[in-house]
Amino acid sequence: MNDENQTGTVHTPSVENGDEKPTLHSEETERLRHRIADLLTQVETLTEITKSRTAPENLVLQLREANQNLVIATLGAQDMQAKAESVNHRQEEFLSMLAHELRNPLAPVAMAVELLGMITAAHPQLPKLHGIISRQVSHMTHLVDDLLDASRVSSGKITLQKRVLLLSEIIESAVETSQPFIDKRNQQLRIDLPADPVVIDGDPVRLAQVFSNLLVNAAKFTPEHGHITVSARKLANAVTVSVKDNGMGIAPDIQPLIFDLFTQGFRSLDRSQGGLGIGLSLVRNIVEMHGGTVKVHSAGAGFGSEFIVHLPISAAALPHDDIPASKAIPARHCRILLIEDSADSNDILNDLLTLEGHTIASAFDGTTGLAMAKENRYDVILCDIGLPGMDGYEVVRQLRHHSLKPVPCLIAITGYDQPENRTRATEVGFDHYLVKPVASDVLLNLISSSVPQ
Repeated sequence: MNDENQTGTVHTPSVENGDEKPTLHSEETERLRHRIADLLTQVETLTEITKSRTAPENLVLQLREANQNLVIATLGAQDMQAKAESVNHRQEEFLSMLAHELRNPLAPVAMAVELLGMITAAHPQLPKLHGIISRQVSHMTHLVDDLLDASRVSSGKITLQKRVLLLSEIIESAVETSQPFIDKRNQQLRIDLPADPVVIDGDPVRLAQVFSNLLVNAAKFTPEHGHITVSARKLANAVTVSVKDNGMGIAPDIQPLIFDLFTQGFRSLDRSQGGLGIGLSLVRNIVEMHGGTVKVHSAGAGFGSEFIVHLPISAAALPHDDIPASKAIPARHCRILLIEDSADSNDILNDLLTLEGHTIASAFDGTTGLAMAKENRYDVILCDIGLPGMDGYEVVRQLRHHSLKPVPCLIAITGYDQPENRTRATEVGFDHYLVKPVASDVLLNLISSSVPQ
């Protein structure tokens, strides 16, 4: 019994106890799975964080690369701009020097022509020869002025001296300038302006240049005995001026480019319609500076051409001319020192001024001229700018410093016509500034008006 009872009390492992290890393993596995899941989540989070951090870094790298390219491009653009400005500056200097070099030989020729005009009765051929030379000198001067103006316009150095003026005044001045070209080809010019005065606010010299360029252009491309018409039509607040000819016309493919610098249409082999392709470019620029427009119309080669200028009418009233008519300035014999290195210019000015009764002393360089001015008394000193050894600026600066008593009238006569040259001349003490070739009446009147009576 006892054995049985003992046997009955002996504990033996149950089935449940036998399953403890699988249960523990399952729990451990589950915990491991959760841990792995957590780690995967952390990995994903870290991956996203890494990506989010890498994206800006990549963007920063791209921006840095873009900035480097931008810097390189900017430096390249600045270099190109500097080169372009350098080329433009050299072009301006070249054109300025070219104009100066062309004006120097023109000056004595122009003076000689005026002296020839005083003795045309000496020989029957002299009036004809005088007319030919005079027209060609005028044409050369016109070309030199256009060349220099083209440089000024392209660099924005042209300034307008505006005032209220009549359209008829502009046209009259333009016709006076261009009439020799028209007469040379025996052409007929007709002017048709409104009966009522047309008032414009503009620069009289530049606007006259516009219409003289158009008239000269029409004369060039119109055959002998052809017809040129200048007509104007007044609108509400503007005026339209037409310059029309029955000449050789303009081909359709040239018309859109006709106002571009150095653009020319057909040129004959004998170059009788020669030019530099500057005049019409100046026309457009000057008209646009006045708030206007210009256009061209031609049915084609052989059908003539018409240039139409549209300008605003001024709202201002034309001022009354209360200034009395200027009287001729009486001539006064002066003691004049001429400082000019060009032998021809020096000689011809000597002759001209001597004929007017003035007493002339000459110097051919700045140093000699300065010494003569200090040692002798003169009423007027005519001084070139580009002198050997000592230029005209320095001559006048030292004369002002020397305090001559009485101070002579100091007149610059030069081939330089840049604004900076005029400004510098005024700063050093020149009283007047004349650009070669100088008209003799302008010079003689200036001398008479500048010296006290």
